Amino acid sequence: MTFQNTLDFAKQLDASDTLAHYRNEFHYPQVNGKDVIYFTGNSLGLQPKRTQTFVDEVMKDWKELAVEGHFYADKPWWDYHERLANGLGKVVGALPKEISVMNTLTVNLHLLMVSFYRPTGKRFKIICEEKAFPSDQYMLQSQVRFHGLDPKEAIVEVKKREGEHAWRTEDIIQKINEVGDELALVLMGGVNYYNGQVLDMEAITKAGKDVGAFVGWDLAHAVGNIKLNLHDWEADFAAWCSYKYMNSGPGNASGIFVHEKHLGKKDIPRFEGWWGTKKETRFLMQPEFDPIQSADAWQLSNPPILSVAPYLASLEMFEEVGMDALIEKQHTIVAFLEFVLHEIDKEVDSTFEIITPKDRGCQLSVFLHGEGRAIFDYLMKNGVITDWREPNVIRLAPAPLYCSFEDMYRFGQILKKGIQDK
Repeated sequence: MTFQNTLDFAKQLDASDTLAHYRNEFHYPQVNGKDVIYFTGNSLGLQPKRTQTFVDEVMKDWKELAVEGHFYADKPWWDYHERLANGLGKVVGALPKEISVMNTLTVNLHLLMVSFYRPTGKRFKIICEEKAFPSDQYMLQSQVRFHGLDPKEAIVEVKKREGEHAWRTEDIIQKINEVGDELALVLMGGVNYYNGQVLDMEAITKAGKDVGAFVGWDLAHAVGNIKLNLHDWEADFAAWCSYKYMNSGPGNASGIFVHEKHLGKKDIPRFEGWWGTKKETRFLMQPEFDPIQSADAWQLSNPPILSVAPYLASLEMFEEVGMDALIEKQHTIVAFLEFVLHEIDKEVDSTFEIITPKDRGCQLSVFLHGEGRAIFDYLMKNGVITDWREPNVIRLAPAPLYCSFEDMYRFGQILKKGIQDK
């Protein structure tokens, strides 16, 4: 497609967008009396309007049924989380039984590490990416120390090449092969939070499995954003938050994936709780743990229904749209945003350097050479909600469910004015 940096062309793209009407399904903050241009769905998605109905339903059931809501609500609470398994399976490419919803992301990664980080005298090392998201770094370091090991020896970081902004798949695979039979676990972010790069999860998973390691993925920036096939890739496990592209609300419940080959095992190392036992025998209060034959076996306690309800509301939209349609629009809107940036670059003194490679999802990370924090502040004051990372990077994530092509054009004009008026 040949783009044009004009308002009329942006409106033409919106007119032909089959997902355009979903824009009306969301609440937008306002600045200066207008809806914002929202680029931070990679941090916190907008609130779907239908969320209120799902939450109100739970509150009504609690008010009118109290404890009986566990079994007699329209959506009984004791199996409420199971309603997400089928839809999430489609989003991440998994069987419904491989999915559960519980806790929050780092909590779930810790719980999964109990099962899938089993260091021995020789096989004890973990491979992750250089400068992983800090919570992942802290989680890995604390897990290694818990096993009496030194993080400096046990954690191997794959670095980017000098002067490059993205990882090369061959470098990651080479590092996996180099560590070889000392490698216990590969655990990386499927989409890097900083540069927006989508790693080749299929190839990396295969390489890790080939040397006898477990392979897991932090999919915080991937779920609801890119095409995933966790089951077919034979990843051992994954976890993700739900409040970014999945729009479930701040700090909300996390999803997990555990490959079916690990399900139904009583001897797998695992921290266990009441809600991971089989439903058929749970209320017999038996002293021995009898795991559910699904990823729900990793649950500890009954799920927080008021947190899961907004997740179910948003997931309903993902089921209506389907990931293929979302990704089709994503490709076009991100390409249009990239085009707009290049066009504005020609009209201003500053230089924009997009550090996100072509293997990407919704996000473009952009170096604004010649600009400082003042341009970010200008954007925010003029209704562009974006994200600033030191020293001079803005992250732009046009989520296809609620961002329009007109938003991309308007952003370009605001950015140009902010630079020219400084």
